[in-house]
Amino acid sequence: MATVPSTHSPAPDDPLVIAGRTYRSRLLVGTGKYKDLDETRRAVEASGAEIVTVAIRRTNIGQNPDEPSLLDVLPPDRYTILPNTAGCYTAEDAVRTCRLARELLDGHSLVKLEVLGDERTLFPDMVQTLKAAETLIAEGFEVMVYTNDDPVMARRFEELGCVAVMPLAAPIGSGLGIQNRYNILEIVENAKAPILVDAGVGTASDAAIAMELGCDGVLMNTAIAGARDPVLMASAMRKAVEAGREAFLAGRIPRKRYASASSPIDGTFF
Repeated sequence: MATVPSTHSPAPDDPLVIAGRTYRSRLLVGTGKYKDLDETRRAVEASGAEIVTVAIRRTNIGQNPDEPSLLDVLPPDRYTILPNTAGCYTAEDAVRTCRLARELLDGHSLVKLEVLGDERTLFPDMVQTLKAAETLIAEGFEVMVYTNDDPVMARRFEELGCVAVMPLAAPIGSGLGIQNRYNILEIVENAKAPILVDAGVGTASDAAIAMELGCDGVLMNTAIAGARDPVLMASAMRKAVEAGREAFLAGRIPRKRYASASSPIDGTFF
């Protein structure tokens, strides 16, 4: 009797590995922009994510003891908390933010580095990002770096020692989807470190495309938190990432201008 494939988590022999740690889910989610902590919790649970990003400059994880803490609903013993430097515009601010996160999280070294260069588009400042990455890696941080979709810069960050490279698909919060598939594909095909699309995803099909290109994962926040039903969208994104990964592993058929006959007729008699 044929075995029915599982409809739940991806195959256990296809994990996402970041900084030596293994994860079943290839979807990483942010924790900002929700209406309250309960909605945050429910959306993260629906997403199946095991890594959640936290904007240290905007979110309380203990630095304000008199306020509700995100860690009350997303405990570190269940999730990998990924502090990020959202809102930083200089290398110095980003490094300072990561040091604060390490103190608040008892020596936690895995961080998401982003140094922005433009307040309108939120594009990264690559000079400042590179400077911050060098300092953080020298101080023992495990850096997942947000970058533009430049294959040369992606290779530079990998050579520097970043544990994951996270090129944007489109501007942060834009929902425009994958705008330059060829650059993302070039980055993926030449990478040894995990490549995760970060920023620009708007809906489930965008996430699936990123995974079909061979990305190791997708990180998103606005696409879920800004949806009319964040919890339902989180569930959709979970399925899209899993489907996209399975499609990549399965190998799609080549694109053709027209179909070929399933049964060749050359050499046959009529």
